[in-house]
Amino acid sequence: MDRILYCLTIEHDWRWTLAAAVLCIFGLGASFRLLVEARRHQRARRREVALLGAVVGGVAVFSTHFVAMQGYDAGGEVRYGLVLTLLSLVLGVGGVALGSVVALFRNSRLNRGLGGMVGLSGVAAMHFVGVAALDLPGRAIGWDPVLAGGAVVGGLAMALVTGALIYGKGMPRFAGTCAAGALSIVILHFTAMSAMAITPAETAASALGPTVASTTMLAVLTVMVMGLVGGAGVAAWMGYFSRSSALNQIREAIDAMPDGLAFFDADDRLVLWNNRYDEVNPELSSNLQAGMTFREIIQIGLNEGLYAEAKGREAAWITERMESRRALSATMEQRIAGDRWLRVADRRTAAGGIVTVCTDITDLKNDAQALAEARDAAEAANAAKSQFLANMSHEIRTPLNGVIGLAQALARTGLSPQQAEMLDLIQSSGRTLQVLLSDILDLARVESGRLELSEETFDLGRAVREAAQLYEASAREKGLQFFVEIAPEVDCWITGDLVRLKQILTNLVSNAVKFTGEGFVSLTAAPGPVRDGVQTLRFSVEDTGIGFDGQTRDRLFSRFEQADGAITRKFGGSGLGLAISRQLAEMMGGDLDCESEPGGGSAFILTVPFKAARAPVAAMGEAIDEETDALGTVRVLMADDHPVNRRVVEMILAQANVALTSVEDGAQAVQAMRDGDYDLVLMDMQMPVMDGLTATREIRLHEAAMGLRRTPIVMLTANALPEHVSAAEAAGADRHLPKPFDAAELLHLVVALPQAMANSMAA
Repeated sequence: MDRILYCLTIEHDWRWTLAAAVLCIFGLGASFRLLVEARRHQRARRREVALLGAVVGGVAVFSTHFVAMQGYDAGGEVRYGLVLTLLSLVLGVGGVALGSVVALFRNSRLNRGLGGMVGLSGVAAMHFVGVAALDLPGRAIGWDPVLAGGAVVGGLAMALVTGALIYGKGMPRFAGTCAAGALSIVILHFTAMSAMAITPAETAASALGPTVASTTMLAVLTVMVMGLVGGAGVAAWMGYFSRSSALNQIREAIDAMPDGLAFFDADDRLVLWNNRYDEVNPELSSNLQAGMTFREIIQIGLNEGLYAEAKGREAAWITERMESRRALSATMEQRIAGDRWLRVADRRTAAGGIVTVCTDITDLKNDAQALAEARDAAEAANAAKSQFLANMSHEIRTPLNGVIGLAQALARTGLSPQQAEMLDLIQSSGRTLQVLLSDILDLARVESGRLELSEETFDLGRAVREAAQLYEASAREKGLQFFVEIAPEVDCWITGDLVRLKQILTNLVSNAVKFTGEGFVSLTAAPGPVRDGVQTLRFSVEDTGIGFDGQTRDRLFSRFEQADGAITRKFGGSGLGLAISRQLAEMMGGDLDCESEPGGGSAFILTVPFKAARAPVAAMGEAIDEETDALGTVRVLMADDHPVNRRVVEMILAQANVALTSVEDGAQAVQAMRDGDYDLVLMDMQMPVMDGLTATREIRLHEAAMGLRRTPIVMLTANALPEHVSAAEAAGADRHLPKPFDAAELLHLVVALPQAMANSMAA
């Protein structure tokens, strides 16, 4: 250490030493800045900037070395061998360039540390070659290997620390990197110089070839220093240009933003804003100036009458707006004069400033209003459609009930064969109309999502046989063989929607009979495949009818589609049945598919979940005999404003031991219940003076007030939609029998319901 201090303080002129240190720090700073800039450029430009940085760094360390040598006391004249001096320059520049390549290859601590060590190795080679280039007449240079090795190791260690630990973002880190890099070179140079010993030589002959004097070397160094200054200037200019270019690009990007943007400093003063901010605030744009406070800006808007919600409460509005801005609350929507809307969002910066973003949402608001109006119109149209369907259902069912009911009543009288044939045609047409009406209403309920499936326990075998039995006679009349096969495994009780399952099966069987001219129709029920761990039921309806091709199959389950779509088609129907059946199957958690070929018959396969259940205990009221003579006279009150409907019910009930009282509206029904005693009430829903729902509620209130028993009330009405059923139950009705009804069903209900309710109350 003493040797190093002696070399540094005695053998070197401190002025040259100081100049060398300043030059080293300054040159390395320029080199590092260029290398940093190189990372920000594209590949081709990056190589150019990196090469310039490497050259500046190499020249800087070369100049540092020989400037320090100018202040070294070598004990006599000093000359420089031209070849070795140039070689040392090449080694210095090459070493720094190679170290730069390693450091720039990957931005990691390891690469930066290795790059620093590679660069310092080149500097070490430059140093020793440069010392070897000294021509000292009458003197010889010797080395202390320990100090020389220590110089290299110390420099390498410092270079490693500089690249791996000290380098980083920010000006303090950059200054530290420059100082540490210069220190690594200082350690290398002065430790190595202290390892050098100059002794007298016996010969004064020089073996270095051409040499230059110290003054010439000083002139060369002056030129190099000027080059370093130029390189530093280039680095500074490039940094400024890069920042300026980046700022310009950012400014262009901000101006191109679709939203208005304004930046306010920590004192809430306007610093800058983009063009869009002027556009969304045209009333303010001519008054905007840098340095204005946000408070002054909104005051201008108030003076211009921009803020509709602030009228009449300007001071309070300003207070609320400023508090919202200080709290950086949620994004707000602001209505501006001229029916314009702005969405305003405030965000705070790290330095305490505020960025305000304004978005013109006038079109969004108009679109939202248009959508809301369209939604309201659609809801109104949907409500009107529902009301129309309800009205049409009522208006169609009422006369249809008369047709079917009178036909059923007429069928129980003595008729001639010709009259019986005509009556059969009337009943067949009535049933067709009833099915078509039910299909249309089911479709409307499915579309609106108001069709709900029920869960009840029923005998599957019985349900399948009943569905097939409806069309067995039609098949026999056409000369078709008709088969019903039920596997023993599924001839049991299950849980599901009995009505909807029979609806699907009867639709499939009806189509099979309709579209088959000869051969057979079969309905089979058997266990289906297991799907997702759930056992299924598989129903198959097969026929030898007309069949259809693949193109027809693709559209067969669409609404209003049939295989024979021509105007001269042979078969009737609405084309709704299969569409509704598939939707019902999907609602049950199953599916409905088909297989067919033209002229080769068809097979429709229904698959639904199989939910086995135990057979229920028979209810006490289920075994009532239809012969009512032994039970006595059933007193029935009927309220219906339609004379045909009243006459139909009178004719049907005349076949049983029933005492019927008829009234024309709900008010008369309520009065009749107060004046008399009845076993059953048949109540229409739509009546003048008082509707059926109101009348039902009044009857229930009267029974509760007087402590009377509950009289069964059946809604015998053409209002058959689910909401009508729910409204009837809420009013207090016990059953809901939609028109047109089956005469046998009405007779059974009139006889069985009073007895069943009496037994239930007794239990």
